[in-house]
Amino acid sequence: MTTQDIHFMQQALRLARFGWGQVAPNPAVGCVVVDAAGHVVGTGWTQNTGRPHAETVALAEAGKRARGGTAYVTLEPCAHTGKTPPCAQALIEAGIARVVYAIGDPDARVNGAGAAMLAAAGIQVETGLCAAQAETDQRGFLLSQSDKRAMVTLKIAISADGFMRTPEGQSPWITGVLARQKGHMLRAQHDAIITGAGTLAADDPSLDCRLPGLADASPLPVMMSRGGKISPKCKLAQRAKHEAVLLYTQTDSDFAGETCVLKQLTPEAVLADLAARGITRVLLECGPKLALAFAQARCLDEVAVFISSKPVDLGGKSDISTLMSPEGLDLTQFSEGDTQQFGQDTYIHYTRHANWQEGASA
Repeated sequence: MTTQDIHFMQQALRLARFGWGQVAPNPAVGCVVVDAAGHVVGTGWTQNTGRPHAETVALAEAGKRARGGTAYVTLEPCAHTGKTPPCAQALIEAGIARVVYAIGDPDARVNGAGAAMLAAAGIQVETGLCAAQAETDQRGFLLSQSDKRAMVTLKIAISADGFMRTPEGQSPWITGVLARQKGHMLRAQHDAIITGAGTLAADDPSLDCRLPGLADASPLPVMMSRGGKISPKCKLAQRAKHEAVLLYTQTDSDFAGETCVLKQLTPEAVLADLAARGITRVLLECGPKLALAFAQARCLDEVAVFISSKPVDLGGKSDISTLMSPEGLDLTQFSEGDTQQFGQDTYIHYTRHANWQEGASA
């Protein structure tokens, strides 16, 4: 692999992220087609609802210039016929001479068959380039295949003195406008968003994406409430009148939206059911109690933390003193990644170590 190969694969990885939150149950894949002279002639990513695939989009843009070139793909090209023909076959018919993909596709319908189809057609096949980043980016899809659950990003906003709330009667916003806009972008990048009964009662959230032009990218709203008592006047009850809203509970409920009754309302059970529905990426926006339950269940894969420079002066024990502990959300088990400044607010994105689950069961 050359420096140029790495450059093109990194471009494909960036393209793939445009599909986050929009393509489930399909993986969000990126593809860059380079001609025989080393020029980019086609780019693509998996389109909304999962069709067409990244390779199809990139090959359509490249046209005849793809012949004799190289395709860089973030996931092994599919080998089965579903709603569309196999991407491996499309690459063969386009006359691609070399395919470089980051990681294999664990789907039983692919799982090496795509690479085998390409190789049988005389195409040079290479894999493993930028694999670690691809595995992180594809964690939702990979977990849906290996663990039959969706991946979870916990989003929390905390004050300088460690609280996730403000005094009663004051503005509920801990962070500023720019940080909140970043939070809405996170919503657009996930398939579903979960909140708990405490947050429903305290904040009456709408859980939609309110960035200009991205209203259609709003995730599926999901509520967890053991008692199932949802006010018909709350924003999510109003949304349920004209769009999908899902409630998980342990008892019957008169909620107007879809209700799923579970024997045990646990993070594991909810994530398994969401995965069965085709959900791969979940954003968790809730209070410290539900966040702690997900942390203790080892069901947190990424953490998006917004830290305000201002205290809220509530006094007493902070909200995160129990949540962020070795028994709860132990950030030493996560790698610190993207860090940004939004006005006076700091944003830090954490990703759990690859061996976190293995360490939990050792």
